[in-house]
Amino acid sequence: MKELENYQQYVDQGIEWAWEVIPNLILAIVIFFVGLWVIRFLNRLIRRFFDKKEYDETLESFLQSFISIALKVLLFVLVVTQLGVKTSSLVAIIGAAGLAIGLALQGSLANFAGGVLILVFKPFKVGDWISAQGIDGTVKEISIFNTRLNTFGNQVAIIPNGQLSNGNIVNFNMEDTRRNKFDVGIGYGSNIKKAKEILLQICADNPDILTEPVPEVYVGGLGDSSVNLTLRFWAKNEVYWPANFYVIEETKLRFDQEGIEIPFPQRVIHEAD
Repeated sequence: MKELENYQQYVDQGIEWAWEVIPNLILAIVIFFVGLWVIRFLNRLIRRFFDKKEYDETLESFLQSFISIALKVLLFVLVVTQLGVKTSSLVAIIGAAGLAIGLALQGSLANFAGGVLILVFKPFKVGDWISAQGIDGTVKEISIFNTRLNTFGNQVAIIPNGQLSNGNIVNFNMEDTRRNKFDVGIGYGSNIKKAKEILLQICADNPDILTEPVPEVYVGGLGDSSVNLTLRFWAKNEVYWPANFYVIEETKLRFDQEGIEIPFPQRVIHEAD
């Protein structure tokens, strides 16, 4: 009989506990799903706000990532608090967990700090063509932990911000113009002055090649089988590659027209008697 009374007591305590916990659990679940919807709604509003204003795309992507994570952390605190965890205890738990997570995720914290440095010092921005960590590509997105590049072959390269902020970066779009260095060899029997005139005329005929600074041609060296000429010219970033390919093609065509030889390796085979 006594065992039955103890059993009934446990059942009553369980029911009482359930009546206390279940409402809070249900409310916590409601807060969780409503909070996720609110976060998605706020993210859309933030995205529309940035779209209407002419802010730096680098700042936009970074702030959107940061705000989204901050809102999710706040939602987690609200849900846990609703489940009955006291704020003081939660702060202590978060502090201890933060220390442990910080030690375990030192790389991620370094990437976050790197993202902040990129945002502050702006070595590049969204839309720039950069070379970093052995990868060349157009910057598509800068988030709080990594940067996404679209390579020449349209692959997506993801580089941690920590490596970017501490490594060497070549930004091809930071300046409005770029200088090209084009080397071409001519035969020792060819007219050097004529070849130089042709190269300068090629630059003059192309409006994409800047007249200031003035294009220049030098004899860069005397090779085993050729006199090596070096052409230097400037062009705006947006037309740099078309100008480069134009010079290469026109050099071959005009040298052929003027009888200027471009030496190339040849092999002579003699038949045995």
